[in-house]
Amino acid sequence: MRLFVALNIPSQLRQALWQVMTPLRERGLPVKWARPEGIHLTLKFLGDVPDEREAELSAALGRAAAGARAVPLALGGFGVFPDFAHPRVIWVGITAEPALEILQHRVEQEFEPLGFPTEGRPFRPHLTLGRAGREARPRDFTGLEAALGALQFAETLVIESVDLMQSTLQSGGAVYHVRHSERLS
Repeated sequence: MRLFVALNIPSQLRQALWQVMTPLRERGLPVKWARPEGIHLTLKFLGDVPDEREAELSAALGRAAAGARAVPLALGGFGVFPDFAHPRVIWVGITAEPALEILQHRVEQEFEPLGFPTEGRPFRPHLTLGRAGREARPRDFTGLEAALGALQFAETLVIESVDLMQSTLQSGGAVYHVRHSERLS
């Protein structure tokens, strides 16, 4: 199974974000857009994991979530990774609140002893909206920075659970399924 740990966003918020992105999607950019139902905040990517490890991973998620508070998320501002000269990922930002950073750090701490090394890069919370296609060239993204700057989206919400997710790659894009969920107090 291909697994990751994530915070899932309510469907009405994902749909609202999808609507805001319509002008950008209509530009014909060489981007594979995330489907609305697949928009989430990844805390840790685990990769391909044998089925028989699911119980220990669920237990690790339980330890990471134990005593953790519900997480406020403030969404807003659009950008790209790594930069506008060579955009690979288009995203909407999330303010790095202490509760979010603590939860992400606890996930890292609980999964590292199970053979999932801690991420070397700093945690930059975001919702991935699209990924540049392999055939994309920098000139294909002329005007992207201005187009993203013209989009208006700002929402605040509280997330009350953290999920162990399965990603199944299909021709139309990845399909996600919650394997285990832990409530945040």
